[in-house]
Amino acid sequence: MKARIKFRKYGVMRFIGHLDVMRFFQKAMRRADIPIAFTGGYSPHMIMSFAQPLGVGVTSDGEYLDIELKEDIELAEAVRRLNEVMVEGMEVISFVRIPDDKKSSGMTIVAGARYGVTLLESAKSADITRAFPSSWKTKLEEFMGQESIVVLKKTKRSEMEVDIKPMIYQMEFKEEGIHLFLAAGSEQNLKPDLVMESFVKFIGENPESVPFHYHRIDVYARGPKGAFVSLDELKLS
Repeated sequence: MKARIKFRKYGVMRFIGHLDVMRFFQKAMRRADIPIAFTGGYSPHMIMSFAQPLGVGVTSDGEYLDIELKEDIELAEAVRRLNEVMVEGMEVISFVRIPDDKKSSGMTIVAGARYGVTLLESAKSADITRAFPSSWKTKLEEFMGQESIVVLKKTKRSEMEVDIKPMIYQMEFKEEGIHLFLAAGSEQNLKPDLVMESFVKFIGENPESVPFHYHRIDVYARGPKGAFVSLDELKLS
């Protein structure tokens, strides 16, 4: 059977990169005695995949990890066992069964991600924030009112100009911060820092002098009727 684990990443653990998070969960599976399945061959490894790897420095309330089990386990018991071996900054929220087919894989179905952006007092700490200038509300509306938002998007192999506006599903100015709902996944993937860097340049500020903290609220797939549904609420069976 396959299972999907939803977990939080916060505090100092936000500085741990994706590969270290993967190694952490491999150790946690052993310590919690989760009956995870392994691949065959000369170098077997745990069968697990993350829906949407999180950037270093970003906190989250909605991270997902799919695993394959070699035997059944009581779901609430799995959550309890895992949380007993978690460190501060990592917390398992849920553990649910998912269908065995590849179409249900979190890595395959991710289509969007929601973020909260706060303005920091200093780039040295993500814990001390300050209010956004009230003028930013109007400027944000002007930013989103553009016909296109062209940025230079860099990859490991090249860089190209890309219109990111179609990938910004929502950008709202709220009292507690700016809320972003962006394209995510294998087909289209837009990082929140690229959006905010573009916005800061649009209003005539130097991005390096305006520090932000990014918090991923949840990750979403397209539901049967096309609406976005968080991965833990998606009905797969």
